[in-house]
Amino acid sequence: MMFVSIGIGTVLAVVLIVIVSILTGGSVQNDGGLTTNLVGHKVQTFSLAGLNGGKERAPWATGHPGVLIFFASYCGPCHKEMPEVAAYIRKHSPSPIVVLGVDASDKLSSGQAFIKHSKVTFPVAFDPNDVVTSGIFQFESVPETVFVSKDGVVEQVYFGAIPVSQLKSGISSLQ
Repeated sequence: MMFVSIGIGTVLAVVLIVIVSILTGGSVQNDGGLTTNLVGHKVQTFSLAGLNGGKERAPWATGHPGVLIFFASYCGPCHKEMPEVAAYIRKHSPSPIVVLGVDASDKLSSGQAFIKHSKVTFPVAFDPNDVVTSGIFQFESVPETVFVSKDGVVEQVYFGAIPVSQLKSGISSLQ
């Protein structure tokens, strides 16, 4: 009988957390890693230094849909994700969709070594102070992937290391 009471109490607690989160505008993540916290909202444009020099701008600032891949060299899951993502992007150029990496809260030399090792050929913005990562997108950790329309509206967010199948699906939804 005691285990039944504990089970019922646990279920009620989870339901209340979900209800409060929804009513207060929080996000609820499903099993696939997708969330609706940012989806449907317009995000501001940004400009950051490029990891290999120059400036990188939000793709929608120039009227292009974009895929933002947030990562860091110290992130364990990123070490598996980034080479797979980079290989897919090299083989399947999604033009006019712009893929932009965002190296979050990292050291410049570490980020540069990481993208070289991962064979990343798409542009990468350097966000050492998390101005975009935590400021605009309010992410607390990486990896994360965001699909944004040409108008700057977030279409999808994927939390965690994105499988290539999900990347492909997200890119298709922007075309």
